[in-house]
Amino acid sequence: MSGLADQGIWSVGGIRYFDLADSVTGDVRRVFLWLPPGPEPESGWPALWLLDGNAVIGTAVDAMRAQAFWPTGTNLGWGALVAVGYPTEDAYDSFRRSRDLGPPPGRSYPPFREGGPEVRTGGGADMARFLIEDARSFLGAHVRLDPARQSLFGHSFGGLFALWLMFTKPAAFRNVIAASPAITWEDSFLLAHLEAFRPPSPAPRVHLSAGEWEGDRLAPFQEHGVERDSRLAEKVRTRTIAAAREMAGVLARRGLEVGYETYAQETHMSVLPVAVNRALHWAFALDRAALPLWPASAEDGADSLAMQQKREASHAP
Repeated sequence: MSGLADQGIWSVGGIRYFDLADSVTGDVRRVFLWLPPGPEPESGWPALWLLDGNAVIGTAVDAMRAQAFWPTGTNLGWGALVAVGYPTEDAYDSFRRSRDLGPPPGRSYPPFREGGPEVRTGGGADMARFLIEDARSFLGAHVRLDPARQSLFGHSFGGLFALWLMFTKPAAFRNVIAASPAITWEDSFLLAHLEAFRPPSPAPRVHLSAGEWEGDRLAPFQEHGVERDSRLAEKVRTRTIAAAREMAGVLARRGLEVGYETYAQETHMSVLPVAVNRALHWAFALDRAALPLWPASAEDGADSLAMQQKREASHAP
């Protein structure tokens, strides 16, 4: 007869967090920190910064711990994980992330729920400063991070923010991973930043991706749902796969090292664990030559993006 030998709360991983006040606005964000086992490299740990930190830090740590101990079998080296979120037990603070991850100038939107506050985007400049100045400075007292080997991951709105930050502050992160990025958000304003983007040397290395069910087709379980028509209309507006592929083509032709993947059988939200794992490899791969790249000769690219921008400009109020 079996008997209970022990029980408890599973908290393996050693993730620490710090609730850090913004040096300018006073807004408090939660900064999660996970460090690999073993001695710190002389130049400091390479680091992967993850937006929507509450939702992804656990996934990232588990994926790292399960792979990096066997580098010859995974091509994954050890690195520090820094995730930025909010002081909540929930996966997301939708109200705050809308402002933080929405690049300027931003717009106003109806409340998420009846009686709630108006939703605002456009606070991305504050978030960028917090990441690059406040959080980096604070973490310097706890760990040495290699300034030449820092990467940024964002999903959806976070992917939009990551690309915008790369276009406006291209030296901030060596690698940028944008999963299901909201490229066409707010009339595709991001394309103006792409147009003005002048890659530095060395140029950022970029990975873009989307889930299979973010294209023209619905996931099978959505085909007969009550939201079918509205979901199909939203797909026409967002063009998540097409826009990401076109962005990959433009950046590859500008000489950047670019990867793109469509993840089979994934929706906009289910794609997240797959994308986090890929972000680890884009940031910490031991043999980067093994990573598949998007060819500069691919057909997707500038013409499609330019046409999209012109279409939206012609319909602007």
